[in-house]
Amino acid sequence: MSDLDYTIVIPTTGRENLHTLLAGIEAAGEPRPARIIVADDRPGGDDLRLPPSSTEIEVVRSGGRGPAAARNAGWRRAETEWIAFLDDDVVIGSDWPRKLAEDLLPLGPETAASQARLVVPLPPDRRPTDDERGTAGLETARWITADMAYRRSVLAEVGGFDERFPRAYREDSDLALQIAKVSHLIARGERVTVHPPKRSGPLASLRAQRGNADDALMRHKHGVLWRQQTGAGHGRLERHALATVSAAGAVALFALGHRKAATAAAGVWAGLTAEFAARRIAPGPLTPGEVSRMLLTSVLIPPAACYHRLRGELRHRLARRPQALLFDRDDTLIVDVPYLDDPGGVRPVPGARELLHGIRAAGIRIGVVSNQSGVAKGLITPDRLAAVNARVEQVLGPFGTWQVCVHDDGDGCACRKPAPGLVRQAAEALGVDVRRCVVIGDTGADVDAALAAGARGILIPTARTLPEEIARARRRATVARDLAEAVHLAVAGTR
Repeated sequence: MSDLDYTIVIPTTGRENLHTLLAGIEAAGEPRPARIIVADDRPGGDDLRLPPSSTEIEVVRSGGRGPAAARNAGWRRAETEWIAFLDDDVVIGSDWPRKLAEDLLPLGPETAASQARLVVPLPPDRRPTDDERGTAGLETARWITADMAYRRSVLAEVGGFDERFPRAYREDSDLALQIAKVSHLIARGERVTVHPPKRSGPLASLRAQRGNADDALMRHKHGVLWRQQTGAGHGRLERHALATVSAAGAVALFALGHRKAATAAAGVWAGLTAEFAARRIAPGPLTPGEVSRMLLTSVLIPPAACYHRLRGELRHRLARRPQALLFDRDDTLIVDVPYLDDPGGVRPVPGARELLHGIRAAGIRIGVVSNQSGVAKGLITPDRLAAVNARVEQVLGPFGTWQVCVHDDGDGCACRKPAPGLVRQAAEALGVDVRRCVVIGDTGADVDAALAAGARGILIPTARTLPEEIARARRRATVARDLAEAVHLAVAGTR
């Protein structure tokens, strides 16, 4: 078996099992990872104290922004072909590295990821609690990142995890759908990892209803069929909404003196609540504590679920964020070198790489729209142009589309900026509404092309930008001081 080129990334909030997991990796044998990257997602505090290891362990901080941000912080520090994500509460077997290699090495280039088989050990002497049954659902769930290996190139292609998912909920399904959209496959491996059942507080199921806001984001990103696509099941939101409306209606009708109607509404609420509570109580241990907890939370969960779903829907419906940002290349993303034909001359604009990473992580598509008349003038060959653009991707990461016009001013094409062709072609290639695109560039032609196509335009003036172009952009579009401000204005949807 050939060596497996992989890095282990472990997002953590400092749980005690982290030391057990690292010790398990140390004892597990070959093939060894190139590095272990621990993404410390605590908002602050002392440095993590980690056990000694024969493998280099690097700690990165992600600032308490959730597992999606922590995983992104981790894999972006890696340079290997594969990234193996492990949650800090799992337990791996002594043969885990060998099984990982057996899962990954036979995979063809069309397969982007491999999911482990999770086992949740439940108590053998009693029925599982509601929390334990919830964890046991991981055994049959799809794309769970508790033990999931991804090709680094594919993570870069889709921009990694969407950091708008702040909890360990739906962020893995969202990433998998993004990967499916770019025609990659996800395999189910044979390695087995143990995920202990959760031991949460008495109101954990109530707090979990915050995930309904994440469901709203899934619908916003992937459409109404996202549940079928992810195997998430139908859910109970409709029944929760009916129970909530019935309870509110009963109170309002009683206050208005309509006692018969109020009684009917209260009956609907009581029936739905009783059915919900019975469904949750029956499979669990019939202890007084568990039963009372199920009764209380069965009353509170429906309005909480509706509140969080409504909150999420309003937030994403009212958001004015663009679907895609389209960048000019020279003097916007890289330092301008007239008729650049040497990949070695590619120098990113300061901060460009980090800004583009953030855009991808936010789930916004990106592309390049660039005039390159040097080809028509005979100053650049198509092969050299392709080599330069490939180097730009190596330095700045992947772009969803490259739309390049190689014509000269007098060729009469419909693509050369300020014509709208490049912008429209980019929107079509990315599968987005051109009206939800923002074009960012350093000349009036960039802004004019955006407006002609129906997109927004943001001008970043440089030494070669004409004063009249700046004045026109102030009237018709937006002017930014630098790339960072342009991206901020674009994502915020403000002028």
